[in-house]
Amino acid sequence: MKLGAFSLSLAVKDIEASLAFYEKLGFKPFGGDVANKWVILKNGEHIIGLFQGMLDKNTLTFNPGWDQDAQQLGEFTDVREIQRQLKAQGVAFTAEADETTTGPAYAILLDPDGNPVFLDQHV
Repeated sequence: MKLGAFSLSLAVKDIEASLAFYEKLGFKPFGGDVANKWVILKNGEHIIGLFQGMLDKNTLTFNPGWDQDAQQLGEFTDVREIQRQLKAQGVAFTAEADETTTGPAYAILLDPDGNPVFLDQHV
């Protein structure tokens, strides 16, 4: 199963303070909109998202169909197929992709410690 690009999505209290902190660590804005309280930062292959008021908890995010530069992959495992495979293994989801559709979709599951895992397909 190919999960695509990986990033850590952080639930932050102050987007400006968090942005300034991570910029000191060498992260540069890669996408998003600080004015709308979210920004994606990149340092080499490492990606983090800062989200003020959008997430309840820090979240592991995978983007099926994208590489670490947000470029579409030629081959990837569709989020609905990932969901089917995980459900067949007994994994429960808190939000499911509609398996009758194609294209962009998402699914959310929780790891054993309650950490959200967001499968967010944009292609």
